[in-house]
Amino acid sequence: MPHEVRAVVARKRGAPVEVQPVNVPDPGRGEALISVQACGVCHTDLHYREGAINDEFPFLLGHEAAGVVEEVGDGVTDLLPGDYVVIAWRAPCGSCRSCRRGRPWYCFASRNAAQPMTLLDGTPLSPALGIGAFAEKTLVAAAQAVKVDPAARPEVAGLVGCGVMAGYGAAVNTGGVTSGDTVAVIGCGGVGNAAVAGASLAGARRVIAVDIDSAKLDGATRFGATHVVNSRWADPVETVRQLTGGHGADVVIDAVGRPETYQQAFAMRDLAGTLVLVGVPDPETTIDLPLIDVFSHGGALKSSWYGDCLPSRDFPILIDLHLSGKLDLKGFVTEKIGLDEVEEAFDRMRRSEVLRSVVVI
Repeated sequence: MPHEVRAVVARKRGAPVEVQPVNVPDPGRGEALISVQACGVCHTDLHYREGAINDEFPFLLGHEAAGVVEEVGDGVTDLLPGDYVVIAWRAPCGSCRSCRRGRPWYCFASRNAAQPMTLLDGTPLSPALGIGAFAEKTLVAAAQAVKVDPAARPEVAGLVGCGVMAGYGAAVNTGGVTSGDTVAVIGCGGVGNAAVAGASLAGARRVIAVDIDSAKLDGATRFGATHVVNSRWADPVETVRQLTGGHGADVVIDAVGRPETYQQAFAMRDLAGTLVLVGVPDPETTIDLPLIDVFSHGGALKSSWYGDCLPSRDFPILIDLHLSGKLDLKGFVTEKIGLDEVEEAFDRMRRSEVLRSVVVI
């Protein structure tokens, strides 16, 4: 029997989201029914609402979630009802060309639930990032549900499912930050501050936070930034060079994803330095770089997809870091809200008033 639950639905491009009853099926083979306890409000959900991801409306929004396994389908052997999980939007298939090459963090055929969740009239819903967790219950592939220590509160644990993992992984996995490195992070929202925290935990000698918002820069120091640069008032490239002995940073992380920030990140690297793009660009934007500078500067220009993470490995690590007091996940939570307040949370996000609003169910 399907489960009728309340959920946040985006019916058409740019329209305010609505809380509506939806049907969630019992889990089929390889699937798990999750009772959602908390879900962060991420920029990606707003991108879905605006039609910037694709046009497969209506969308069931929400993807940064923690909850409890309620039921599993046939063939599921590593999950049991009652297990406390963070939901991942990457669940490596184990058989695509990337997985076969030993790179499951790039899996090109990530698993999702086979059955659709629907409106009450039977209209199929497109779940955001294959999750759809602004809902009392959601259906996912069992491999998307990663067991973590239940001592972590759901409102902080869920953040590991997207924003925190993306930023932390951009520094540690993609950027390869190691002890003694100098690191600059452009953009100090949730993802950027997670990159700051990741670089600090990896042993970076200097972690330089760059933003145009003084309040965000103050927050970055709480996550481990050793220096801050307000690029509204100071040239960020020149200032980062001054703070790194005139050389530039070993690793620069662009958590904004705009042409101007990417160009700044490119210019503030040391020779043979690494640039990591983790901020999601607008699909219409382009970048223009002198090819001789790309050649002569050397190093690496990388994109970080989901922090190049392996959820089954990395989620429990981040939760353990939090529980040991080394990663302040609580610091990312600006406010806790209900399902009916997601549209207002999007407005606060646009105004840069929050790191994360978290829906608690």
